[in-house]
Amino acid sequence: MKGASYHNKLCSADMAVQAIKSHNRVFMTGNCSVPKELLGALVRRALQLEDVEIVQVLTMGPAEYVAPEMQGHIRVNSLFISHNVRKAVNDGRADFTPIFLSEIPRALRDPKLLKPNVAMIHCSPPDEHGFCTFGVEVGLTKPAAESADIVIAEVNDQMPRALGDSFIHVSRLTHIVPVSYPIVEVPMGSPGELQKQIAAHIAELIPNGATMQMGIGEIPDAVLLYLKDKKDLGVHTELFSDGVIELIEAGVLTNAAKTIHRGKCVAGFALGSQRLYEYMDNNPLFEFHPQDYVNDPFVIAQNSKQVAINSALEVDLTGQVCADSIGTQFYSGVGGQLDFIYGASRSPGGVPIIALPATAKDGAVSRIVPTLKPGAGVVTGRYHVHYVVTEYGVADLHAKTIRQRVQSLINIAAPQFREDLTRFAKEQHWI
Repeated sequence: MKGASYHNKLCSADMAVQAIKSHNRVFMTGNCSVPKELLGALVRRALQLEDVEIVQVLTMGPAEYVAPEMQGHIRVNSLFISHNVRKAVNDGRADFTPIFLSEIPRALRDPKLLKPNVAMIHCSPPDEHGFCTFGVEVGLTKPAAESADIVIAEVNDQMPRALGDSFIHVSRLTHIVPVSYPIVEVPMGSPGELQKQIAAHIAELIPNGATMQMGIGEIPDAVLLYLKDKKDLGVHTELFSDGVIELIEAGVLTNAAKTIHRGKCVAGFALGSQRLYEYMDNNPLFEFHPQDYVNDPFVIAQNSKQVAINSALEVDLTGQVCADSIGTQFYSGVGGQLDFIYGASRSPGGVPIIALPATAKDGAVSRIVPTLKPGAGVVTGRYHVHYVVTEYGVADLHAKTIRQRVQSLINIAAPQFREDLTRFAKEQHWI
């Protein structure tokens, strides 16, 4: 049931972005849900505007809106740095705001923090009751749309219908731009031998009945290959990808042993292929929620045997984890890493894991390091780390002395770097 109010709000993208004024803060939905036509229209209008701030997290696709000629007109404030805005951030043409994924919704609701004047969102078509869903990106878009003064929506007949706490009524939409184009796809990778070696070690730590944080990337994709003999796994994660389909169809992922939301895969957003989008469409197995719920460590901790698998750029010998920068060069962000590492550590039988290859640059650089690079961001502190995994094994650091930690981490470093790491540790009187 669309009704007259729906049709009265229909307009083109160029007409819709006329609602954006100079000095506005604009939230733009991200991940695979970037509203491409609205963004293109805003870029076309940009030279008529001054000092428009776009608040976003990770976005896919081209980023003309951070081009040098946008300076003074549009400035991006990214809460997680994706590859398409990384150069702009490090050149000083865009901003980076470090913030936990779990805390972004509250900031978006707060006029003193990040409350937007306008939200540019991307929705599935309304149902017979007038409710659209936020589709593949619910976690941050819902709180932004609820707090914005103006909501401009692309309504896409190819956007899957997401269930859970994922709805917005057409009466809340200020302008509606009907579109029809495929949702951006992020296919699963093809893990190599290195990723498979790391994944095999991780799989040994995962018990039957575990609830999984399932990210995206070569290592999480590889882990899925080693879970086929597990029983009654569940999902509570900020995001999931195509790998969940394989585990569901294999009878491994049942959600039957979950402590909360039993029988449901709980997430904030999805990144995957068209196959995944079709699979999740109107599927009651999947339940989407805002990120301040999904990533709340105290919600996560209610799942028994919660497994968290997160990556790092480097780990020092005391267990400090850098995951957001290479020295002083910002690279990504904190995302949900600490939310899930802490939540899993508080979970009965939880398994918090930091996983990374032992080396970078084709083996020339160790990622297990004496100290983090100057300026490197500590995303997960030494006090929160439990397991660190490389292709050489597992270091269990929880409740271990510095001496024990150092030796465990040296043991999972690449062999060619162990002598230098040992020498440094002895010079510090750590071992």
